[in-house]
Amino acid sequence: MKKREKKRVWMTCLLLLFFAVTISAQGLSKKFDVSFKNTPLSTALKTIGKQSGVRVEFAYEDVKAYRVSASLRQVNAEHAVKVVLGNRPLTYKVVGGKFIIVSKSTDKNHLSMSDDISMQPEKLDNTAVAQSATTVKGTVIDETNAPLPGVSVSCGSSRTVTDANGNFMLSLSGNHGAYLLFSYIGMQQQKVKFSSRNNHHMQIVMHDDASSLDEVVVTGYQVLDKRSLTSAVTSVKAEDVLRSDVSSIDQMLEGKIPDMMVDNNSGEIGVAPKIRIRGTSTLVGNREPLWVVDGVVVKDPVDISPDELNDPDYVNRIGNAISGINPQDIDRIDVLKDAAATAIYGTKAANGVIVITTKRGFEGKPRISYNATVNYKRRPRYTDHSVDVMNSKERVQFTRELLDDHYLFGSDNNMVGYLGLVNKLYNHEIDYDEFESQVGYIEGLNTDWFDLLCRDSWSSQHTASVSGGSSKTRYYVSVGFNGENDVIKVNHNKRYTASMNLDNTFSKFFKASFNFNAYNYDRDTYQSSISPMNYAYETSRAIPAFEENGDYYYYDKKVNSTTAYKYNILNELSNSSFMQNTSSFTVGANLQFLFNDWLNAQLVLSHTNQHTNQESYWGEKTFYAAKLRGSNYGETISKPESSTLPQGGELSKNMVTDRSYTARLQFNLNKVFGNEEQHNFYATVGFEVYHDTYKTYSYTARGYYPDRGLSFVTDIDPTKYTAYAAWMTSNVPSITDNLTNTASVYSSFTYAYKSMARINLNGRVDGSNKFGDRSNDKFLPIWSLSGSLDLKRLGLLDFKWIDYMNFKASYGFQGNMLTSEFPTMTIRKGTLNTYYGSFASYINKYPNPNLKWETTRSYNLGLDYSLFNNRLHMELSFYYKKTKNAFMSKKISSVNGIESYVINGGDITNKGYSLDVTYIPIRNKNFRWTVTTSISKVFNTLDSRPDAQTYDLSDFLTGNALVKGKPVSTFYSYKFLGLSSVDGGPIFDDYQDNKTELYGLSKYDTYTKVLTATGKRDPDVQGSLYNTFKYKNWRASLGLSYSLGAKTRLFAMYGSAASGGVYSADIRADHNYSRDYINRWKKPGDELHTNIPAIISSNSSSYYKYSVHYSSLGVYQGELIAKSAWDMYDYSDIRAVSADYLKLQSASITYEFDQKMLSHIGMQRIALTLSGYNLFTICDSKLKGQTPEQGGFTTIQLSYRPTFTFGVNLTF
Repeated sequence: MKKREKKRVWMTCLLLLFFAVTISAQGLSKKFDVSFKNTPLSTALKTIGKQSGVRVEFAYEDVKAYRVSASLRQVNAEHAVKVVLGNRPLTYKVVGGKFIIVSKSTDKNHLSMSDDISMQPEKLDNTAVAQSATTVKGTVIDETNAPLPGVSVSCGSSRTVTDANGNFMLSLSGNHGAYLLFSYIGMQQQKVKFSSRNNHHMQIVMHDDASSLDEVVVTGYQVLDKRSLTSAVTSVKAEDVLRSDVSSIDQMLEGKIPDMMVDNNSGEIGVAPKIRIRGTSTLVGNREPLWVVDGVVVKDPVDISPDELNDPDYVNRIGNAISGINPQDIDRIDVLKDAAATAIYGTKAANGVIVITTKRGFEGKPRISYNATVNYKRRPRYTDHSVDVMNSKERVQFTRELLDDHYLFGSDNNMVGYLGLVNKLYNHEIDYDEFESQVGYIEGLNTDWFDLLCRDSWSSQHTASVSGGSSKTRYYVSVGFNGENDVIKVNHNKRYTASMNLDNTFSKFFKASFNFNAYNYDRDTYQSSISPMNYAYETSRAIPAFEENGDYYYYDKKVNSTTAYKYNILNELSNSSFMQNTSSFTVGANLQFLFNDWLNAQLVLSHTNQHTNQESYWGEKTFYAAKLRGSNYGETISKPESSTLPQGGELSKNMVTDRSYTARLQFNLNKVFGNEEQHNFYATVGFEVYHDTYKTYSYTARGYYPDRGLSFVTDIDPTKYTAYAAWMTSNVPSITDNLTNTASVYSSFTYAYKSMARINLNGRVDGSNKFGDRSNDKFLPIWSLSGSLDLKRLGLLDFKWIDYMNFKASYGFQGNMLTSEFPTMTIRKGTLNTYYGSFASYINKYPNPNLKWETTRSYNLGLDYSLFNNRLHMELSFYYKKTKNAFMSKKISSVNGIESYVINGGDITNKGYSLDVTYIPIRNKNFRWTVTTSISKVFNTLDSRPDAQTYDLSDFLTGNALVKGKPVSTFYSYKFLGLSSVDGGPIFDDYQDNKTELYGLSKYDTYTKVLTATGKRDPDVQGSLYNTFKYKNWRASLGLSYSLGAKTRLFAMYGSAASGGVYSADIRADHNYSRDYINRWKKPGDELHTNIPAIISSNSSSYYKYSVHYSSLGVYQGELIAKSAWDMYDYSDIRAVSADYLKLQSASITYEFDQKMLSHIGMQRIALTLSGYNLFTICDSKLKGQTPEQGGFTTIQLSYRPTFTFGVNLTF
C-alpha cells in the first residue's frame, strides 16, 4: 500500500514537471477595450496590465504628474501603452515579456531608448554615443545570483534598463567619480561610484528592501496593501525563518512572530509545538490557531481531543495540519491576530489564523533549483550540564549508606544492582569473595544508557524545483524528500512531497490558477509507555545491559510484591513499535472572472483526500506481553485461565480517512471616484460551503506473528484460556463516520480617502446545527470594525525623516462553539441483546439545550512606521480581549448518567502588547548589517470562579485547574517550611493544626486555601534578537530567543512519581537518582544548610509521620490534601524554579559564489551554508540536571539538542 502510494505521488510529480517545462511562451497580441477619463497615468498603466495580462512596471515618481483621457477599442497592450504615454517625456521597453516605463533622457549622447533592449549590449548601436563618452557595461543580479531584468540604471540625464539577462550598457560623459543609480521595485536603491579610469564590467547585487518586504498582506480571502492595513497582521518571508534542523514551518516560528507564543515541549523529531496567539481565549475548546494554505483551511490528519491538546504535558507526535508541507515550498507566512483580521473566517478563527502562501512561478526562462542540507544532531550524554545523576560508584555507595543506616527496602523492590548482590549474599547464593568481585564490577560498570538508547544522528533534506513562464503562463513545480533520524535510536521520519502551482491568463476576462500538493509521511517510533529518555535518566548505571556473551541482560521487574517478569529495555524496543503513515493530496483551482477594471469574481474549488494509518505492535518477547500472558517468554503458563494472551503478540490498528471539499464564490469591487479620484471603495462579498467526511476504523488483535507470514493464531482452546475467550468476545472493531456540512456568508467593505484614511467593516455568519429548533441561536454574526490613518499623508507629521506612519484601531466580536455538544439527545443503535432478544439502543450524547456561544470582544491599537529612508521600521501593538460565557466543565451527580456537564460559566481577560523592530545600522556597497528584534507580553486572567468540585488535587498541582484571578496554566504547590531538626523529614503548612477549618469546604476552596499559587507554566514574554551581516559574497546571522515569566518543577525525588513503588518514599534498586541526594539531611544541624530531606525507612519510628498524610485517614472530614509528605515535597514551592531562558537559537554563515565564475559553468547560483542551532542556553542555576523545557510534572522528555547543518543551494 505504501509503495503504491509513493509510486503514485512520484509519477504525478514527473508528469507535472514534464507539463511545466513544456509550456510555450505566448505573445502580447491579445486585444481589448479600455477607456480613461482624467485618470492618473499610474492607474491607467495598471489597468492596461490587468486587461492584457501583461505586467507593467514603472517608478511612481516618473508618472505621478500625469493624467490620461482616452477611449480605445480592440487594441493590444503595446498600442495602449503608446497612446497613454503620448508625447510625455516617457518611453517603454519590453523586457522578459513585460513593459518597463522609464523617463526619456534629455542628453543627446545617451543610449537610444528606441533600440531593442532585448539585444545583447555588445550588439547595440553606439553611433549615437559621442566620442568623448564612456561606455559602462554590467550585470545586475539579486542576492541569489539570479539576473534582474528591468532594473532602472541612471547617471544624471542618462538612463537605461537591464535586459532579460540583467545586462545593461550606458553612455556617460568622461567625468571621473560619476555615480550610477540602480532602482528596482521591491529592492533597495544602489548608488555605485564609477570612474573612467576603472572601466570594467560591473556586477551589481540588489538587496531586498526591508520596508517593501511586506508591501502586501495575504489574508487567504484578500490581498491587501500593508500600509493601508487596518488590522493586526504580522507577515514574514519563509526564507527569513527557515531552519534546517527541523522539518515543519510551525517549529521555525519560535520568537519570530510578535504576540505568538510557541512552546516546544519535546525535542524529538516530528513533534508539533503548542501555539497560542494573544493568550488563551477558551477554557475547554481547542486553543490552537487555524491553519490556511493558499486560501483554503486545512485540518489535522487525526482529530485530537481539546483536553489532550490543552494538556501542557501532552506531546503531539501525530502531527498537525501543516506537518506534511515542505517549508522550501512556502513563500510567505501571514499571522492574523486581531478580530479585524480573523472575523472573515468566522467561528473557527477564535484563536487566530496562520496563512501560508506557497511559491508560484514568474515571467522568465525556466529556473531549476536544488536545495540540500545534511544535519548532525548531538545526543545527550551523562557529562552534559543538563544531566546530573549518579554514576555506578555513587549509586552503589548510596545503597551502601542506606543499608548501613538499616534502611528497609520494600518487598516489591526489583532485586538488582548492589541490593541484588546483597540479597544473594544473605541467601547464600554467592560467597563473600564473589560478592566483593561483583560489587567491584558494577562499581566500574557505568552503563551508558544514553549511548545504548540514543545516537549522534545524521539527517538530510532535499528539494528540487523548476519555475518560470511567460506573461500568459507561469509555473512552479517541486519535489522534496526529508529523511530524519532522531537521536533516540528507534525514531525515524520520512516525508515525500510534491507541489505544483500553475497560473494562466486565458483572456482579458478570465484567469485561472491551479494547484496540486501531495505528501507521504512515514513515522516510526517507540511505544509511549517505554519512554527511552525517561529510562536513561532514571535507571541505575550499575545495571548491565548485556551478559558477558553479548546476550541481553534481564532482571526481574516486579508487577506486584509477588509477581515479576524479565525486563530489558533494549528487548522491549526491538520487539515493539509504533508506526504512522499519512498520505494526502490536495487539488484546487482559483478561477478569476474580470468583468471590468473595478469588478471581478473568484471561484475557489478545493478537494483534500487524507489517509492516516497508525499501527501499534507488542511482540511476544516483551514485558508487556508477559504481563498479559502470565509468564515469561518461553515458559509454561501457570494459570492459563487468567491469561489474556496465550500466544503471539498484540497488534492494534487505527485507520483514519478524511475527505473534504471547499467551494467559494467571491465578488471583489475596487472603485475609485471623485473629481480628483480621492475616494476609493473596495468590497468583498462571498459565499462558502464546506463538506467533510471523517471516518475511522480501530481494532486490536492478539496472537499476532509478524515473522510467520503476518498471521494470527486460530486454535486457542477457549475452555482452557477462559480470560482470553472473554476478551475475544468483547473485543470488536470501533468504527466512526462523521459528516460535517457548513455554509457561510462573509463580506468586507473598505472606504479610503486619498490613501490617507481608511475604515473597514468585516463580517461573517456561520451556521451551527448544535442548537436544534432554537433558530435564534443557530447563527452568530462575527464582525469587526477597524480604521487607519496615514499620519504623514495627512500632514500631521510631515518630516523628511519619516517615510510613513500608519495608526490603526479595531474592534471585533467573535464566537466559538464546541462540536462535541448537542442540543438534543443522540441515540446510538446497538446490536442484538441476547437477554431481551431484541436490538438495543444506547444514549450516545446527553442533550445540552441551554449551552450558548462563548463570545470574545477584542480591541486593538497599532502604530506602524518607517524612519530615516527605511533604515528603521517599527510596529507597536496593544490589545485587549474579553471572553464571556466561556465553556467550563461542571461536576454533577452520577445518578444523571454522566459525571460532568459543559456550561457557560467562564469569563477570561487577555491583554498585552508587542513591539517589532527592524534596524539597519550600516548599509553601503559592500556591507550591510540588519538588526531585527521583537518582544511580546501577554496578561491572562480568569475572571470568574469555576465549579467548586470540577478540579481535583492533581489538576491544581499540574496547572490544569482554573482559578479566579489567576492566569490559565497556573500551578499550585505545598508551602514548604523546612526540615525537621530531629529526623530530617519535610515540614509543611498544611493546616494539620487547624484542620477543622477545612471541614465542609469544596475542592476549590480547600486547595486554594491550603496550597499556594507558585507560577504559571506558560511564559508571558517571548522575543528574539537577530543580527544579519552581509559583506560582498558572505552572509552571516546570529539569532537569540528568550522566554520569560514561566515556572517549572524540578524532577521528582521522593514522591510516588520518583519511586514508582507502593510506598511513596521507597528507594528503588533499579532506579538512578540525582546527585542532590548526596547533600541530603543525615544528622541534626544539616537542616541549616540543605533542603533535601532525609531518607526515612519503614522501620523508623518517624516513618508513618511522613508516609501517611492526616487528610487520607478516615477521621478527617474534608477533601484529600495529600497522600504523603514525600509527594508534598516533590510538589512543594521549594521545588519550583524559574523557567526563563536565553538561547542561542541559531548561527550561520553563507558564501555565495561570484557571478563571473558561475557564468563560465552555466549556473546562476551556488551557495554554501554552515549553521548551528540550539548551541547553548542560559537559565536558572537551580535547574541543574534539567533544561527549562523539561518540566518535573511528568515523564522526562528529550530537550532540544545542539544541531549542526551544512547546506548547498544550486540554481541553473
